[in-house]
Formats: sequence, C-alpha cells, structure tokens
Amino acid sequence: MDRVEVSRRTAGAVTPAIAALLAAATEALGYRPLDEDSWRDLAAGHQPGFAGFVARASERPEIVGYAQLDRGPSSWGLEYVLDPTIPEAFSVARALCRAGVDLAAREGGGPLQLWARSPTAANDEIAGSVGLVRERELCQMRRPLPIDEDASPRLSTRAFRVGQDEPAWLELNNRSFASHPEQGSWSPEMLAARERQPWFDPAGFLVHERGGKMVAFCWTKVHGGETPLGEIYVLGVDPAHQARGIGAAMLRAGLEVLHDRGLRTVMLYVDADNERAVELYRSFGFVVHHHDRAYGGQIEPAR
Repeated sequence: MDRVEVSRRTAGAVTPAIAALLAAATEALGYRPLDEDSWRDLAAGHQPGFAGFVARASERPEIVGYAQLDRGPSSWGLEYVLDPTIPEAFSVARALCRAGVDLAAREGGGPLQLWARSPTAANDEIAGSVGLVRERELCQMRRPLPIDEDASPRLSTRAFRVGQDEPAWLELNNRSFASHPEQGSWSPEMLAARERQPWFDPAGFLVHERGGKMVAFCWTKVHGGETPLGEIYVLGVDPAHQARGIGAAMLRAGLEVLHDRGLRTVMLYVDADNERAVELYRSFGFVVHHHDRAYGGQIEPAR
C-alpha cells in the first residue's frame, strides 16, 4: 500500500472515483457499505467535523479504499470501504483506520466508533490494530409481508404533521431512547434533515396520542431499487406507557402501512442485547438477516 490521502472535501475530481469504488463494493457485498448518514454527508461534500480518506496502491492508479470520519454530538464515527478485488485488503483497511483515528486525535480526541457490516475475524483484527475493541452488536432482522390477520385490538393512529409535530416528537423520542447512544439525542436539525430526504413520507410516520399527548410512534421508510424494501425505521413508546401492548400494536400498524404500499419484505435494526425488543420482533416473525458490529475506544488528544 503506497499512501493514504486525506481530503476534507469530497466535492471535485475525487467524487467519481469514490462513487465507482462504492458501486463496486455495493455490488460485491449485496448492500451499501456506508450507512445513511454517511451517504448523506458524502453527497453534501464539506461538512463540519467531516473528513474523507482515500487509499491508493502504488501499482494501481485508481482508489482502492475509502474511509469517512464524522463527528457526532458525543462521539466520532468511522467507516471504511475497500475495493473487493484487492489482495492487500488488511493493510489498506488498517491504514485508512489509522488515518481516521489520528485525525480524531488531532481534532481533540474523544469516543470513537468504527462500524463493520457482517463482520469477520479480519474486522476484529483491523479494529484491534488501531486500539479499538468490540463494543456493540446490531441485528438486521427481516420478515415477509403481509402479516397474518388476528383479533388483537388496533390503536388509533394518524400521520405525522410536518411543521406541527416536531417538538412533541423530539421530546418523546429523546425520552424514549434516553440511554441509547444514537437515537436519544436527536436535535431539530437532525429531524429537519430527515424530512428533506427523498424517502421521507409523513403518511408512513404514524403517531398515537392519548389525552391529546403523543405517546407512541412507528416511523417507516421505503428503500427503492429493483426490489423495494420496507423498514421499521424507528419505533418508540413513552416510558410511562410501556408494557401495555402499545409497542406491538404500533409495530403491527407500521407493517400494515408498508404492505398497503406494495412492499413484500420489511427489515429493521435492533441492538442484539435488547432482549425485550428482539423478542417482540421474533413474535412478529422477524428473523436475523445479518449483524453489524461497532468497535469503540477513547481517542486521546494529540500532543
């Protein structure tokens, strides 16, 4: 591996090369190798707390690896993508991760998470080479649609009202996920960014109220492509109303909305150690499709 070039702006001549690398990796892996937030930041170009890294091997002129570092509200996020044809994958990935960790240190350090999808022992070794350890496991679970009809009671729901429901939803979401490392600290800007996405559809964003107060929601989305895929994007219940069957009823409502839109398969993400949520999803016929793994560590500021 010859060098790793660091770029703080992805707009310009490097973008087509990164796009070609991501397309090749997506075809080889069967899924997009960067998460939704990373794709959005990449498309936007320069963002505060954002850096893109590209790797080139001396014997190949094209990009053979790309990594992206993003600074969130409380931690750094790092992901990397490799050319699926290169033989020197370990050295390229390690160099990319080292560049990301070193830049985070120069920018003041702090907690950092490196994500790997469908991880292997090689991912563990790469993370360990830059001082990161296993920290979190996510399950992606899937099931076919439609769901079976049953006689369970339905909840009254309505669609999210853009321009009106944002404060109530943010308050409910952040209370419902107060201990969650990502979902519990949404800001108005984060919600507004989702509302601007092409996939956002308030008709698929269901809320349930009691006494005029929002107490539960099921936010769905649709992934386009040749075979569209539905998603239970976020499901939340007010902590004061949990263990009353509201979560199951909202999940059913979300699945029915996705089926009504013509979807035949639905997926969701859940922390592997959230036994209560995993059991709920299994009771609805969801099975694990694959795992994602986060490696974490405290990055010391550079001196």
